[in-house]
Amino acid sequence: MASEPTIEDYYIEDRTFPPSPEFTAAALVNDRSLYDEAEADLEAFWARQARELVTWDQDFSTVLEWDLPFAKWFADGKLNVSYNCLDRHVEAGRGDKVAYYWEGEPGDKLTLTYSDLLTEVKKFANVLKGLGLEKGDRVAIYMPMIPELPIAMLACTRIGVAHSVIFGGFSPDAITDRCEDAEAKLIITADAGYRRGAPSGLKVNVDAALESGATCVEHVVVVNRCDTDVTMTSGRDHWWHEIMADASDDCPAEPMDAEQLLYLLYTSGTTAKPKGIMHTTGGYLTQVAFTHKYTFDMKPDEDIYWCAADIGWVTGHSYIVYGPLTNGCTGVMYEGTPDTPGQDRLWDIVERYRVTQLYTAPTAIRTFMKWGVQEPQKHDLSSLRVLGTVGEPINPEAWMWYHEHIGGSSAPIVDTWWQTETGGHMITPLPGVTTTKPGSACFAIPGVTAELVDDNGDPVTKGGGYLTITKPWPSMLRGIWGDPERYRETYWSAYEGRYFAGDGAKLDEDGYLWLLGRVDDVMNVSGHRISTTEVESALVDHPAVAEAAVVGAADDTTGQAIIGYTILRGGNEATEELREEVRQHVSTKLGAIARPKAVFLVDDLPKTRSGKIMRRLLRDVAEGRDLGDTTTLADAGVVEAIREGADTAEED
Repeated sequence: MASEPTIEDYYIEDRTFPPSPEFTAAALVNDRSLYDEAEADLEAFWARQARELVTWDQDFSTVLEWDLPFAKWFADGKLNVSYNCLDRHVEAGRGDKVAYYWEGEPGDKLTLTYSDLLTEVKKFANVLKGLGLEKGDRVAIYMPMIPELPIAMLACTRIGVAHSVIFGGFSPDAITDRCEDAEAKLIITADAGYRRGAPSGLKVNVDAALESGATCVEHVVVVNRCDTDVTMTSGRDHWWHEIMADASDDCPAEPMDAEQLLYLLYTSGTTAKPKGIMHTTGGYLTQVAFTHKYTFDMKPDEDIYWCAADIGWVTGHSYIVYGPLTNGCTGVMYEGTPDTPGQDRLWDIVERYRVTQLYTAPTAIRTFMKWGVQEPQKHDLSSLRVLGTVGEPINPEAWMWYHEHIGGSSAPIVDTWWQTETGGHMITPLPGVTTTKPGSACFAIPGVTAELVDDNGDPVTKGGGYLTITKPWPSMLRGIWGDPERYRETYWSAYEGRYFAGDGAKLDEDGYLWLLGRVDDVMNVSGHRISTTEVESALVDHPAVAEAAVVGAADDTTGQAIIGYTILRGGNEATEELREEVRQHVSTKLGAIARPKAVFLVDDLPKTRSGKIMRRLLRDVAEGRDLGDTTTLADAGVVEAIREGADTAEED
């Protein structure tokens, strides 16, 4: 494995890329006016964005109520997310405007206008009510990237039901845990979804989840996506097409309090139990609309926008569904993978729809680099005018490849830093304003205040530190579902009065921010946050495993790769077959996204004299680095034995 890049690696060249005069002249923002406005009066700035970008049923009189760490934004205002995303555009005569160009992996195509989407959302909202769902209830959504997914989400928002979207790659155990924690009354799923040309079962995982728990679930609604054989439990399970056939499309959008729970989204923490991140309505919608508009220089009457993410993650929530639809733009939604039917799949879609903004992950960009420039060169990508990256820090080499081979050396790149917890962009260039540097997310957006601190919590003005946010922002999480104390402890206890993001960063001499990734026990694999504790628990769940330690090691393609070290129970022989069985067991428990790249079966783990596993040393072994100081180990020979075992395994 390659060594993890250091901040010095980012500065080996000092190239800067200002926006072109032509881009700046036509940009929505081409000066520092938004920054100046936000610095002068933070609350007035966000109040203006809320009133200009969002339609309110009842205007707000209070902007921010802040009782650290609990915030309320626009608390006495009322609005409806579904109305903002759909009805108001239709009422303004834009119902025939395309909301989504949808592409299914086998070649399916569907064009949905705002009127089409509104009709389907109203009907499904009535379906939800017919199944007994009421304002304040929670539902789980476990679906492929098909139009019924945003329809289901928006139907929930129409009647005040909070949704919890579960990524379609997660396992039955993950479904059970999330449904039980949220006390979900309903699961919306599909028989299967297409992946690399073949159906990948979903309903079967829901059935397994409900067999093992989640007794709170009363109904399951199933989309027939792949026409596969599934078991339908009478009285509990309902086919989407059947239950929608007679549904009325008369369903007014109900005004909601600005702090009404909009959705839960579960993310990994440093304990085994995932955290239910709570996002509410008014502040969230304001910030995702604002950032979508200005980060991407979005001009809804001209642009075709594509966020090539999965709605199962926060990127899809904010920048496939809520931000773009609030702004009335036309988006592309894609079900499949970038390599099916060919490795030029994304570039084919960009060319056919004349995509103007593309938002994807550094992991994907590095994969495209491996596939070669001949793939994008097959297609006309000249429509692209803004490129975005999301999920993890982007290395300068990938940034430059993206710039040159996808953006034609002219499209600005907006490298965005944010999290599930932040709800929307926090640090990113504005494409008509910011001179960018390859690999840097540049500066906090207007209305967000980010600072680096040292171990003592003192501000850092140059060099390395911990990334913190010093003031509340509208789309911030409102807590952890059912556990306000965990919210305080997780995010607000490290540095007094500051939200600690869990990421390290450095400031260069020009004030540019360079993100360095996680500093805790949460790994960032292809932009997905996975807890070492969760993976360790899954490893130990295997009957042959007595103890396990997991680290995230630098990986050229995925950013970090999961590496597991396990001690076997007595009576088990360390074989290649068992190693692979243990590795696959994690996939069964948590889903393929959490499957370790490698699992090593070891005799012991490096521990301090107090019994703490020294994961730093395991990471050094995985990355081939010098081990440094091992004097605190109870048995220094353990690490050498592990290194020798790792070397042998790599030779195999």
